[in-house]
Amino acid sequence: EDPSSSSSTQNSVVPELPGFYYDSEKNRYFRLLPGHNNYNPLTKDSIQHKAMECQRLRLLEEEEKQKQKTARAGLNSSVLLQKRQLGLLSSTSYCRLVHELKVNCMQRRKIEIHSPDSSVTGTNNFKIIVADVACERIFTVNDVEHGGCKYGIINLSGLGKESLTVEMYDNLYFTNRKVNSVCWASLTHPDSHLCLMGIAETPGCASLLPASLFSSTNPGDRPGMLCSFKISTAWSCAWCLNPQADNCFSTGLTRRVLVTNVVTGHRQTFGTSSDVLAQQFATQTPVLYNGCRSGEIFSIDVRQRSRKGQSWKATRLFHGSAVTSIHLMEAEHYLMAADMAGKIKLWDLRTAKCVKQYKGHHNEYAILPLHVNEEEGLLTAVGQDCYTRIWSLQDAHLLRTIPSPHPSSKDAIPSVVFSSRLGGSRGVPGLLMAVKQDLYHFSYS
Repeated sequence: EDPSSSSSTQNSVVPELPGFYYDSEKNRYFRLLPGHNNYNPLTKDSIQHKAMECQRLRLLEEEEKQKQKTARAGLNSSVLLQKRQLGLLSSTSYCRLVHELKVNCMQRRKIEIHSPDSSVTGTNNFKIIVADVACERIFTVNDVEHGGCKYGIINLSGLGKESLTVEMYDNLYFTNRKVNSVCWASLTHPDSHLCLMGIAETPGCASLLPASLFSSTNPGDRPGMLCSFKISTAWSCAWCLNPQADNCFSTGLTRRVLVTNVVTGHRQTFGTSSDVLAQQFATQTPVLYNGCRSGEIFSIDVRQRSRKGQSWKATRLFHGSAVTSIHLMEAEHYLMAADMAGKIKLWDLRTAKCVKQYKGHHNEYAILPLHVNEEEGLLTAVGQDCYTRIWSLQDAHLLRTIPSPHPSSKDAIPSVVFSSRLGGSRGVPGLLMAVKQDLYHFSYS
């Protein structure tokens, strides 16, 4: 059962009275007050928050008691192997059920974070974590008390089955901007730089920073910022790996898309009818996919020159709400998209039709990312209710709902990374979860 929708099931037999709340423990009705009231906190929001917190604590307690938790009865590795050997399970079904078993057996363990500057370790809340392609490093954006953000890189090489320690390197120079979006960029070598879309005051700013800024070497030897320019409010960014649009990154702005070549400085502008909240480049072709606040998803071939109007739009898909995240699948025939209505859909780009929906995600207004791991056949997303949900890519079955270790709030939505190789080619598989000032590892093996 979805934790976010089960707060009032026990009171379903009690008639609802407008303006009143029924307390099952005291067996009586209480009057609800509109909005928030410091003298009588019995409001609809407080009741809902209390119910969600009770549900979260109950789920955490269940996870502590039940180490080998499965979503389906009779699901264990020995039974699955026996059925596979007897020919009762196809290889595809066997792999899917094994991954489902692994997901439901993941246990949370806290990671110890070390930093050369001990004064900054664990003092700021994690806002965003983004892994590089090899999952050897995690770029972090942390909120600071006086406003703006602090950036850092976590090296995952020390993340092992026995030892759960990581090294975090901060760069305290860039602390004045609020970051909306981050992506890794491969300029001089794979994942050598970082694209940051941020807001200083007004207007915003787009920056391309060398990843070597965040290292333990002598600060005097570190290179400076490669590219930085002022823009209107930035919502998203993406780096292009296709050779036909080499050294280019895109910025999703208010009612336009800006594609910049960081070597030549050449820029292309494409006007849109809505804010661009999500972006991703295809790898096989120089095509950029965009998700908009209007619910539209469209593609741009960046080889063409900028045109007036909307004639340059190629593939066009439509959601009923603002699109907050898109992910192009490996074969580039399918695209996964999530919106502010909590809908997650898998689109076939060849027919422009939705072929699957992944139910249970919760979102109303936040820009939340999707995490797709095709190797393991899993889809991961964190909801606005602070629950991390994992689905099977193949049959869209909800495999697990993970409660947050901290009480749910707007500033405590977890940021996650899922990989088969956390720490490099010989790394450990699992889920990384950053929430508040803490970093957790869920072992997947």
